[in-house]
Amino acid sequence: MSHNVLVLGSFVADVAFRMSRLPAWGETLMGETFALGPGGKGSNQAVAAARALAGSDAKVQFLSRVGEDAFGTLARDTWKEAGVDASLVSTGSTATGAAAILIDAVKGENAIIVVPGACFTLEPADVESAAAEIGAASVFLTQLELPLDTVERGLQIARKAGVPTILNPAPAPVTPLPASLIGLADYLIPNETEAALLTGLPVETVEQAGLAAAALLASGARNVILTLGARGALVATSDGQTTLVASFNAGPVLETTGAGDAFCGGFATALAEGQPLLDAVRFGCATAGISVTRAGTAPSMPHRHEIEALLAR
Repeated sequence: MSHNVLVLGSFVADVAFRMSRLPAWGETLMGETFALGPGGKGSNQAVAAARALAGSDAKVQFLSRVGEDAFGTLARDTWKEAGVDASLVSTGSTATGAAAILIDAVKGENAIIVVPGACFTLEPADVESAAAEIGAASVFLTQLELPLDTVERGLQIARKAGVPTILNPAPAPVTPLPASLIGLADYLIPNETEAALLTGLPVETVEQAGLAAAALLASGARNVILTLGARGALVATSDGQTTLVASFNAGPVLETTGAGDAFCGGFATALAEGQPLLDAVRFGCATAGISVTRAGTAPSMPHRHEIEALLAR
């Protein structure tokens, strides 16, 4: 049995500015550092999964679209270095997208603006052309940096083929997601902000997170994993069980950008390998715990030996 992970998602170039605090509207603020690197939630998650894989028979396939430009070249170089199979990535006439990332160097927090570009031209028909590869995967993972009908088609194909589906509803939706979309998620993985927007409920405490997770289960998700940053991840299953999985302290937090992507990629890998749900969540927490100690998104994703070393502490 293969342990393949297929990720449907975005690539954008991350343009990151680090500063002592975030500027106010109308204010010009001198920054500390500037960096250009690979990003996009789907690509980040594919890189995280590929670095976390064990065994030469397993692979991560990425389904997306980039432009014929310098950012598109950056994408393909990134996937080659990480060992991501990019044979399902097409090249289009629209420019590759970009994300402006403002990083508070004191708090390690961030604010992000994404212009998705080429990947947002991916249509349901493009996903249908990869139906055989989706059906052969052990896990299917997607997010919301693509058109919703494209995301939904991918989930539909995976569900019909009996492939476990993971939906990371990020970036946070500005309008309620269709119940049909949530109902296609075997594992729905929102953070606090996303869960609050999806349910209309406050998610500031673990108890409130439990109520939001229950609401998402009632909306059709089969399992909900609500990531809570430094508090870990709350796992709620359709049989009524709720478990808080603790986070991992891998060192001082440098920035939280990409932590959610690290979690999703690590979790998908562990799930594809057949690890039990709570063990897979712990694996995802360890992956994220290491990523926040490093700068960048895709470059911050840890390798398998690092994750296993942290889990063994």
